[in-house]
Amino acid sequence: MSYSHDTIPVRDGEELDQQKLETFIRENINQLSDDPLTIQQFETGRSNLTYQLSIGDWEAVLRRPPLGPLAPKAHDMEREFTILKELHPIFSLAPKPYFYNETLLGSPFFLMERRRGVVLDTSFPDGFQPTEAICRNISETMVDTLVELHSINYEATKLSEISHPDGFMERQVHGWIKRYHRSKTDEIPGIDELTNWMASNIPKSQSPTVIHYDFKLNNAMFAHDDYSKIVGLFDWEMTTVGDPLADLGAAMGYWLQQDDPDMLKSGTGKPPITVMNGFMTRDEFIESYAKKSGRDVSQMNFYLTFAYFKLAVICQQIYYRWKMGQTTDERFRDLNQFVASLIGHARNNARVKR
Repeated sequence: MSYSHDTIPVRDGEELDQQKLETFIRENINQLSDDPLTIQQFETGRSNLTYQLSIGDWEAVLRRPPLGPLAPKAHDMEREFTILKELHPIFSLAPKPYFYNETLLGSPFFLMERRRGVVLDTSFPDGFQPTEAICRNISETMVDTLVELHSINYEATKLSEISHPDGFMERQVHGWIKRYHRSKTDEIPGIDELTNWMASNIPKSQSPTVIHYDFKLNNAMFAHDDYSKIVGLFDWEMTTVGDPLADLGAAMGYWLQQDDPDMLKSGTGKPPITVMNGFMTRDEFIESYAKKSGRDVSQMNFYLTFAYFKLAVICQQIYYRWKMGQTTDERFRDLNQFVASLIGHARNNARVKR
């Protein structure tokens, strides 16, 4: 989910109880104006539902799970709220959380601060002419931010209480394989070959760190006047204490480049700006991360293969909900084709030795 100026009227069927919500806000926030609560919805994002709330000059962001039945342990709003509560004081890019509530709206939700800036996704803002140097600086900033996150002393927080770093990759691999089979709809060639390869080649995890686990360009917000400065980092629901290379691999699964297959670049629409001249390739990003973090990245091929598979399963879970009629969002109609493409790309990647 990305937060920018790009909000839309709330989609049909995804409305919030405005009266209940405004009463709740006024009971918990002091010195609000007499203006009525207005609600807009962030257009992008295929996972949690995210809304912009405004009362006069006061703004906040509300996050809640999607409609319909949910996969076990998915869309845990209380967990994400707890993560932000622990991280915000020591990692300023994490937004400040305000309140968590389970019952008011009939579904768990939390409120957090609204950050202002520019989210870069599939294009730059209208009228802006990016240079290759700017694109390179954006790449370096993303590397630096990931390295900084992985340097946090998680033992100074309570994150270890909701994390299990021992055996992290083993649980990840076997857990996501199970999630795939629970949400399976179509037969995809080579899936057994891929899952067997992953289960047989799990590397020894590196020393655990805080990992975002959904670290990608459109989850970062840049300063309006300086695209080398990140002012916010969002979507912390998958954050845990685990293998930092799993985080790097997941980030690279989203970091597309010019020579990627067309289906991979446009599987969910227009490709991200990382395919433009000047942006680092994945190999360059990984090399820069290794140099700045001091970590051994010799087994990144496994982590990237797993990242493509994990992304495929996430998309498959969303497609499964559409296929079963649990959501009517037509954006999900053709996700099965993208899932098959990701599985094929993961299989091809598994055959490459770096």
